[in-house]
Amino acid sequence: MANLAKSIRGMNDTLPTDTPEWRAVEGHILSVLQCYGYHEIRLPILEQTSVFHRSIGEQTDIVQKEMYSFEDRNGDSLTLRPEGTASCVRAVLQNSLLQNVPQRLWYLGPMFRHERPQRGRLRQFHQVGIEVFGAGSPQSDAELIMLTRRLWDSLSITNLRLEVNSLGNEESRANYRTALVNYFSPFKKLLDEPSLARLNSNPLRILDSKNPDLQELISEAPSLSDYLDDDSKNHFIAFTKILSANNIKYTINPRLVRGLDYYNKTVFEWVTEELGAQSAICAGGRYDSLVGTMGGKASHATGCAMGLERIIELRKVQQITLSPQSPDIYVMATDDNYELLAIQTAEYLRSHIPALKTILHVSSGKLKARMKKADRTGARIAILIGADEAVAKKVTVKPLQTNKQQIMCSEHELKEILNEMLVTNG
Repeated sequence: MANLAKSIRGMNDTLPTDTPEWRAVEGHILSVLQCYGYHEIRLPILEQTSVFHRSIGEQTDIVQKEMYSFEDRNGDSLTLRPEGTASCVRAVLQNSLLQNVPQRLWYLGPMFRHERPQRGRLRQFHQVGIEVFGAGSPQSDAELIMLTRRLWDSLSITNLRLEVNSLGNEESRANYRTALVNYFSPFKKLLDEPSLARLNSNPLRILDSKNPDLQELISEAPSLSDYLDDDSKNHFIAFTKILSANNIKYTINPRLVRGLDYYNKTVFEWVTEELGAQSAICAGGRYDSLVGTMGGKASHATGCAMGLERIIELRKVQQITLSPQSPDIYVMATDDNYELLAIQTAEYLRSHIPALKTILHVSSGKLKARMKKADRTGARIAILIGADEAVAKKVTVKPLQTNKQQIMCSEHELKEILNEMLVTNG
């Protein structure tokens, strides 16, 4: 066992006991996205490193510390995608999708960041991204909130809090950045190492600090709302009016700035108190300058992303996780001489009653051992084929979870008998 291969730290397997929950969550997400008219786009896991340098920002933690980057055999610098928006913008531009706007797109897949693994934060994690291109109105921002609120209802998730803010335009943000540098600079001795590093590179990120020793200092910092331009103020007011009109409760969090440089105007987070430090379940906002930054003609854009691991963990905490489904039918030969008949019966069931989950016994052993394996699967009914059944050209249907008598019947009678037994036993 000493040489047993192991997965990379922070890159976890999803086991058969967990995949039903993943499938269920993905199904709910797809259903809601289709309801709002979004179309799926599938993106490569690897991108040119420059895609993320240009979009996320050279001074962000993601670019400086967390990306998995390497040179390929041609000497090109490639990166496992740390987030999806930059890849989506690259794909939209490369494939000329902005000729028909607005474009409502979504994608799902793994992202990669070299962070310290902890609850709700892995090095390989899975995100659903939702992006809207070509819509600059507050209605498009609000639609994301209404969509995600509907998704929480579909997933039966409760106790989420919506926090919103506006970052203004580039000039507003630049003026606010200067104000923060001027405010925090006299307190350099009080700042921790990450905040000190951000002071000149990205001072807005200091507001994101979770260090309890800095919270009083941060609470007295200048407010971004005092530096907003009129257009951003009006956009935000219209946005919050739409939320209120649709009975969506929200809190304005003036310290909500998001960790990526490309955001402007509206930003938001859905947060929970039930997952510890990793409280954000879904986050996003407007990024009107990103398309131009990446070489395209300037275009409005807004979007959000949600972490599947955190959603699934929250459903587990709230006790709404699905368990693996037991089979309905377990088909077996009573001994090795009738395996072919058992295979044919199992295939008949799968063809004629596909809604039932049918498992075929595929190992040798005495009948008692075969029946034990059937019981362990949790199957509700066993179908047995042996010498008597072969002669009569019939099968035996044996309930496994009730005291009902077993029945011998022809193959053509199976559907009616199984439906009757399963409804009765259900």
